[in-house]
Order: sequence, then C-alpha cells, then structure tokens
Amino acid sequence: QVQLVESGGGLVQPGGSLRLSCVGSGSIGSINSMGWYRQAPGKQRELVAIILSGGSPDYKDSVKGRFTISSDNMKNTLYLQMNSLKPEDTAVYYCAAGRSYSYYDMEYWGKGTLVTVSS
Repeated sequence: QVQLVESGGGLVQPGGSLRLSCVGSGSIGSINSMGWYRQAPGKQRELVAIILSGGSPDYKDSVKGRFTISSDNMKNTLYLQMNSLKPEDTAVYYCAAGRSYSYYDMEYWGKGTLVTVSS
C-alpha cells in the first residue's frame, strides 16, 4: 500500500504561482508512475502532469510552459510548480501513483488540495 498526502493549495490571483507537494509513504519502491490530476466543479477529472520512472514528464497541453512536475526521491515527495495561473486552473488537485508504466492505471490517490485562482 501507498499513502499520498497533498499540500500547498490555496487562493491565488491570476498570474500568480503555487507549488503543490505530495508526500508518499508505504511501498514507494513499487511505484513507476506518478502524476497530478485535477477536477474542476462540474467537470471530469483530468490529467495535468505525469512522470514515469526513467521517462520524461508529460503535460496537458493547456499547462505546458506554465506547470512543472518534479520529484525528490530522498524526501518521497512529488511537486507541481504552477506559474502564470489562470482562473480556469481552479480545481481540486490530486496526486496519484501506480505500479505500472501507464498514464491511466493509477492505483493510489491522495485526498486532494484545492487551488482557487481568482481576483
């Protein structure tokens, strides 16, 4: 089992920045894919950024150039640096992890952290 806990959400003005963190615990050594997803009110959950073990990060088109996914393996922590935030980035952001090398087979999920972009 793997436990994931997100933090770093909050209220930010358009154009501002936030950094989300996701601390993992448990059987972290079995994880080969980790990513950030988001769900806006009334919308389906969507992939924002993902990184596979040994691979390069991949991003949703609308966040490319603004968001950066990274990890600190020593701290078992996944990050999402979000710059130039827009109101349409408002959502609950979830950290997810999986044992397979797949974008769509995440087995473990955090409870989410709310990001609100508003003036």
